[in-house]
Amino acid sequence: MPTLDWIGKKAVLNHHREVPYHLLRCDRSLSAGEPESENLLVQGDNLIALKALLPYYAGKVKCIYIDPPYNTGNENWVYNDAVNSPEIRSWLGKVVGAEAEDLSRHDKWLCMMYPRLALLRDFLTEDGAIFISIDDNEAHSLRMLMDEVFGQQNFIASVIWQKVYAPKNSARHFSEDHDYVIVYAKRAEQWKPQLISRSGKQDKAYKNPDNDPRGLWRADGMSARNPYSRGLYQVRCPSGRLISGPPKGRYWGFSEEKFKEMDADGRIWWGKDGNNNPSVKRFLSEVKQGVVPQTLWTYGEVGHTQEAKKELVAICDFEDSASVFITPKPVRLVRRILEIATDKDSLVLDSFAGSGTTGHAVLDLNKADGGNRRFILVEMDENICRNVAAQRLSRVAKGYTNRKVEGKPVEIQGLGGGFRFCMLSEPLFDENGSIREAVAFSDLASHVFFVETGAPIPKRATTKSPLLGTHDGAAVYLLYNGILGDKAPRGGNVLTRGVLAGLPPHDGPKVVYGTGCLLSRQRLKREGITFRQVPYEVKVS
Repeated sequence: MPTLDWIGKKAVLNHHREVPYHLLRCDRSLSAGEPESENLLVQGDNLIALKALLPYYAGKVKCIYIDPPYNTGNENWVYNDAVNSPEIRSWLGKVVGAEAEDLSRHDKWLCMMYPRLALLRDFLTEDGAIFISIDDNEAHSLRMLMDEVFGQQNFIASVIWQKVYAPKNSARHFSEDHDYVIVYAKRAEQWKPQLISRSGKQDKAYKNPDNDPRGLWRADGMSARNPYSRGLYQVRCPSGRLISGPPKGRYWGFSEEKFKEMDADGRIWWGKDGNNNPSVKRFLSEVKQGVVPQTLWTYGEVGHTQEAKKELVAICDFEDSASVFITPKPVRLVRRILEIATDKDSLVLDSFAGSGTTGHAVLDLNKADGGNRRFILVEMDENICRNVAAQRLSRVAKGYTNRKVEGKPVEIQGLGGGFRFCMLSEPLFDENGSIREAVAFSDLASHVFFVETGAPIPKRATTKSPLLGTHDGAAVYLLYNGILGDKAPRGGNVLTRGVLAGLPPHDGPKVVYGTGCLLSRQRLKREGITFRQVPYEVKVS
């Protein structure tokens, strides 16, 4: 398989593994709705935020949608990662020089995207998918990058979104009417798209000119190009006209026996005068209640850029027109993605959240179909996150006054739901690799369970237990901050005979994390215990 190479690639291939785990802290004053809402809006660098979220949500996200920088050359995007590695700085300064500004842009963009995509893949369920908005600046690079991270065999589609409704007469060459939505699955053989709700326009094709009691129907031609050994025979119209066979080079789609059965059941249409070539009656009541997704999405179906800006201006307060977020996506576009890629209880992730359209679309679709989808949004820019995304999500959840409708205030009913506003806190480990004193048991527990098993920590009846959970038949325990269980002796975090006797029982192998162990190797082997010393044997990343 062809692979994509760029200056700086070596520096970022394993960069996502080297990003330290940080803690997340929620701010109730900036949140909306229920204090324990499962919806999250996280402010901070998305690479660090994704790493912080991984122990809780790895393998749990059904749908990811991201709208990363398109790298047009006019954007001011800055991300705290290996983009400024010595390798890239050396290349820019010594090898390429000032003339290669455009090329350096593409290399920097690839360095920024690779570790983020590598982490995002770890969030997806086995039957999950990722949708990425992009334009022609990086569409070709993104496809090859995705082939490398997700696997060429997991490519699903390249959707064309008609983003504008009128040409730009000021265009130098062509007026750009579309963007792309690139779709990859975690495992293509397991991913199945949902059908899209039928539109009124599609249902208008169904009539009932013969008053068939089975209801509305439309006529489909009975011949096809595919060779069919039993598809060559004469038919006679009700008018008496003899049809010698299907059109030249075509075949009837049914055997003669099947055709006669369908005709007797009134499923063949001969025209009002009974003299037309036969057609099959497809009843609306028998067709699928949705349609298969297509790769061309028009603005009439899913909205356009101007619609997106109007939606945002109607909801949020901006000081002036220059402060309006310039590249939002319409809610209908993201809702279409959610309709295709989620169930009613799915978890949705957007790590380039921008103005919060994805969260808005989740709440909107939940309101429409009674779903309980949850979202996780990450936005790096503090101003956008607090003053645009948070404001928008709070207002659409609770309801707001739209003052932009013909100059008159209109009360818009809330969609329900809410979110917790979170920020990145200190790293889990200090510069010496020791666990910070401020780290709570629950924080360390989530990290320990994830790095030991590769899975998020399961929900527990109580957080005051050293038994974190089981995975593949093995139990994981953590002795930390004196949380040793009700029956265990209080005190240190050392595995002793007394502590062992008081641990919640497990019939199988055990992994115990603690600051020390006073049990002999023979006893550990007899008990099926693997002991890992804190902090030295706790993986940092």
